[in-house]
Amino acid sequence: MTKPAERSAARLAAVQALYQMDISGKTVVDALAEFETFWIGREVEGIAFQPSDNTFFRDILSGVVKNQRDIDVRIDNALATDWPLKRIEAVLRAILRGGGYELMFRKDVPARVVITEYVDVTHGFYGDDEPGLVNAVLDKVAREVRPGELEKKAAGQGGR
Repeated sequence: MTKPAERSAARLAAVQALYQMDISGKTVVDALAEFETFWIGREVEGIAFQPSDNTFFRDILSGVVKNQRDIDVRIDNALATDWPLKRIEAVLRAILRGGGYELMFRKDVPARVVITEYVDVTHGFYGDDEPGLVNAVLDKVAREVRPGELEKKAAGQGGR
């Protein structure tokens, strides 16, 4: 498996672990142990879970937990005023937190890659308006925490 595919699998596993932590109250240590032991790279009930970049998985999961307050504030500010993060469904919350973490704290990963990857994860769970919501929220966060990065790429491609 290629490095980008392993990172994509790590993002998906992190979203699943964040969701599980959110609804069950598990700690980050418990979630890390469970996913690395029983899920990542294994087949469970006929479903194959892809091998992932475990270091990246751990970083996203622990980074979201460590910085959740800052991430949540940033995401709340990007959402509609009458629809705060606490009202967002748990899987979407996990997706937005994972993407928010990478945009805010993993400057080594290009913003466009982060947004595309988390929109792709969203497509795995939803088919309606949710991918557009994730795209819009993460785009707004990216423009706030990485001013000019999205515009640089577009300008270099003959865009505005």
